[in-house]
Amino acid sequence: MTYRYAIVALSELLLVTREAERGVSACAQTARSEPLRRLFTMLAARYRAAAVELRELVDRMGVDPGIRCVIPGAASRGWVRVHAALALNDDGALVDECERGEDHALEVYRNALDDHLPEFVRQVVLRQFETLMNDRHRIRLLASEPCADLAVVASYGEPARQ
Repeated sequence: MTYRYAIVALSELLLVTREAERGVSACAQTARSEPLRRLFTMLAARYRAAAVELRELVDRMGVDPGIRCVIPGAASRGWVRVHAALALNDDGALVDECERGEDHALEVYRNALDDHLPEFVRQVVLRQFETLMNDRHRIRLLASEPCADLAVVASYGEPARQ
């Protein structure tokens, strides 16, 4: 069976998740508030784990890891302005840019889900998309409620600790 379209979709998702991890990690290092820093660090870890899982899918399909199936840089459009936000040294600007970057990542995931993916790939991409939607909601809470309790937002959707 040929996985041509799935490989292209996964390649773009890999680029997006790696770029998002870099963008969110940079925001985590710059954020002033500790809860916001924890949120960004958690998001970066999720993107890192997603990229590993996507890479495993590509490997499972038997693709040469050196093959590039998408235009380099096309996936990074969502994070191009994060460096300007970092220079502002303002948590609000970081949240705004993360919101934009998450929007772009969601768009790429939606496009991938519109493709003809093998079921084992679709399941992984859909699960990652749902996690990203939840994380995007956290970012939206911060953007719409600048006075929101960051500790509550950072733990939103996390399992309760006993």
